[in-house]
Formats: sequence, structure tokens, C-alpha cells
Amino acid sequence: MSIREWLGIGSPRDAPKKALPEITDNVRDSGGVFVFGMSNAGENVDERSALQIATVYACVRLLAESVASLPLHLYRFTESGSGKERATDHPLYKLLYRQPNPEMTSFSWREAAMMHLLLWGNSYSQIIRDGKNGILGLYPLLPENVEVDRNDAGEIYYIYHAYTDETPGENNRDIYFKREEILHIPGLGFNGLVGFSPIAMMKNTLGTTLAVEKYGSSFFRNGAQPSGVLEHPGVLKDPQKIRDNWAAVYGGANNAHKVAVLEENMHYKPISLPPEDSQFLSTREFGVEEICRIFRVPPHMVQDLKRATFSNIEHQSIDFVQHTLMPWLTRIEQAIIKDVLVGEEQDEYFPKFNVDGLLRGDYQSRMNGYAVGFSNGFLSPNDIRRLENMDLIPAEEGGDDYYLNGSYVKLRDAGIGYGQNAEAMREKKGAGKPDEDSKGDERPSSDDAPEHSDESDSVATEPSKDNDHAKRHKQRRDSRRGKDPGKDSR
Repeated sequence: MSIREWLGIGSPRDAPKKALPEITDNVRDSGGVFVFGMSNAGENVDERSALQIATVYACVRLLAESVASLPLHLYRFTESGSGKERATDHPLYKLLYRQPNPEMTSFSWREAAMMHLLLWGNSYSQIIRDGKNGILGLYPLLPENVEVDRNDAGEIYYIYHAYTDETPGENNRDIYFKREEILHIPGLGFNGLVGFSPIAMMKNTLGTTLAVEKYGSSFFRNGAQPSGVLEHPGVLKDPQKIRDNWAAVYGGANNAHKVAVLEENMHYKPISLPPEDSQFLSTREFGVEEICRIFRVPPHMVQDLKRATFSNIEHQSIDFVQHTLMPWLTRIEQAIIKDVLVGEEQDEYFPKFNVDGLLRGDYQSRMNGYAVGFSNGFLSPNDIRRLENMDLIPAEEGGDDYYLNGSYVKLRDAGIGYGQNAEAMREKKGAGKPDEDSKGDERPSSDDAPEHSDESDSVATEPSKDNDHAKRHKQRRDSRRGKDPGKDSR
């Protein structure tokens, strides 16, 4: 193809368009790269055998129950666009928060969906709608029975291999669903459409753990004794019979430490290494860390407390919410918007998990945070009481009021008040400075004097009358004491 043809130059505008090539992309290729099966350790690994590993079961249960226990509400944007409110009148609100179908609760549905994501890498739920495209229910589908493909037009569709015990009336047949009929939550995958299974991807790591578990079981089944060789000086006609008799009498934990009786000059020689030499316990501990690393779960949350302290457990728990749960929650929220909400609803409604309860610190840390929020005006008393699940204070008593420290000013306004006060003081001192000749005389001038001058004069003469009265009183007192009242005056 020339560059002119590639750019579409040279062909008439009304020329017939070439037919689109047939789409051969299969979305199943994303998850088909990693399949369940035999690991390098010789153990068959699938979703059911992996759950028999205690750490895998603990991680899957922790993540599934944590997501299922979080409140999930449907919100709508307010008319102003700056806030949100619960959309309790929407049919999806009840399905997400309380009961997605008549057979299970919201907790059970989300727990199953999360378990499917952790084991198979995908979660599928059938969407039941009415004639007006309103949603009526959500039913989970087992991922191992679902296939995803494209038709010739490039549209995605789903094939569900139904069984008799799952769908009444559908006996061992394939059911085809359109894309809008399935709520699909994909996990990590190459094409972003279908996720691959973490169990299948990590089957070698899990297979090693299964082999270690099997080794430990075999060790205790054989009486917690290392295997060995029975030596016979002659030729045995039926060695299998002797081996079976030995295992029947001395094998198993119930037969441990029994006294062995050897006949015909036979000898027992152990040939295996003891478990401590093959680092059996260390291998099991490393398996716990590897599985926690796969699911990104802090070891202390699956009861591995070797490196846990009182000072770091709280921060590890918060880190678990932020870096482990939040990606899963975001996947679920955005998948609901994409597949369940239709048309303009996607611009008006949105689901949201509430993780505030998991992010709370200890009591003292919460109280200190509330104090900062209250004093800075972004938390009201009722906001704090809602976070602590307490009864609200009536609005007329100030429960919804916001308070702020009045001494706070903007950074650009810092010092303006001080400068204005200093300038006002200088102006006041300059205007009220007395003359040197009339120092101490602070009486107002004739221009500023009040209209009733006689009143001001009477007020001004009152101090002199008080002084004359005091002098006469002093003279009478001195005369009574026999003193000459004229001496002081002279």
C-alpha cells in the first residue's frame, strides 16, 4: 500500500468503501495465557486446591469480607454540582446497599464477586431489566463457566455454559448474553477487557507451598520418622509384602515410637535428612510471605505477627485500605457505572464505598483530628457526631453550625492591622500635641467650646471653691489646737 492510498488521497469521495476486515481478536486471549494446571513442583494447582492452603484462604477471606462489609451507596450530584446526596429513590440503591436479588444479601453478592476476582480474575453478574430498561436484580455467574468473545461486527458478547442445578429449564446448554446484560468486573489483564487469574499466574509459587504441605503430611503419616531401608541378608521372595506389613504396623502418627521387631537378621537404616536439615519450617514461613505478597496483604492481618508491633500495626492497617482495598473498590465502582447505569444516568449517578470507618485511627488521634477540624471551620458538631455514630444535636441548638478562630487572617493581609493602628496613633499624637507656652492647659479653644459657656465656666470654677473651703477648714482646725493661723500664711 502506497502512502497516498494509506492517506486516502486519489479516490473519489463517492467511491464505495471497502469492507472492514473480519475482526479476529479474541478477548479471551488476556486470561488464556495463564491457565490452571501442573506446577514445576509437580502439584496440580487450581482455584480449589489453592484454597486448601491456609494463607491463601485467609487472604481471600480477608479481602472478600472487607469489601463486602463496607457500606455501598448510590449517590447523585446536586443541582448546583458542588455536592452529592443519596439517591434512595433509584432502584439500584436498594440492590447495591441491601439486596441485589431475592436469594442473597448485598454482603453475600459482593463477597462472591470479590472471591471470583481473587481466584479467577473476573466477576460476572447477570443484569435483569424490565421493559423500560430499569434494573430489577443482579445474579452472580461462576467465572469458570463464562467465555467472552467478539462477533464479526466487533461487539463483545458472553457465553455461559449452564448446568441443570444452576438454571432451571436450561439443561447443559450455552446461553448467550449481550454486553449490556452482564456486569463484568475485570481484574488485572493485558487488554483491559478480561483479567487473568492470580492463582493461575502464580501456580508455581503455590505449587511449591502445596508440595511442602504434602511433605509435612507425609512426614507425620510415616510416624514422624525419616524413611529408610530394610536390609535382609538373603534374597526375599516378596519384598512388597514386607514393605506393606512395615507400613501397616509402624506407619502413621498413631504408630509413632513403636518398638520395631525385625526377623531373619534384618536391619533398618534411615537414609533421609531430618526436617530441620531441609529447612522445613523456614520454607513454610517463606510461603506465607510469598502468598501475602501476591494478594498485597500485610502479614499481621493473616496472623503472622513476627514483625508486627503496636507502633506500626495501625499504619499498616491504613496502608492496607489505601493500597490494597482502594484499587478493588475503584474497579467495582467504575464497572457499575459502565455496565449498570445507562445513558444520562452515568453523568448524574455514581456508587461509592464508605471507607471512613477503616481509616480511623485510635481514640486520641481521632479526637485531636476532630478538634483541628472544628476549630478551623470545616467540621460542625454534627459532622463529628456522624463520624462517631452518635445522636445528632438539633440544628436550633447549634449542631450544624461551623466555628472559626477569629484571629486568623489571610497571608497577604498579615501586618495590615498593625500598620493601620500605628498610623492612627501617630496621627492622634500629632493632632493633640500641646504648645510649650500653654503646657498642661488642655481646655478646648473658643472655636471648639460648647454653646453654653456659662455651664462650662461654672464647671471650671468649682475646683477653686473647693480649695477655699479646704483652707478655711484648716485654719479652724489650727485655731482649736492653739496655733496661730496667720503663721503659715506669713
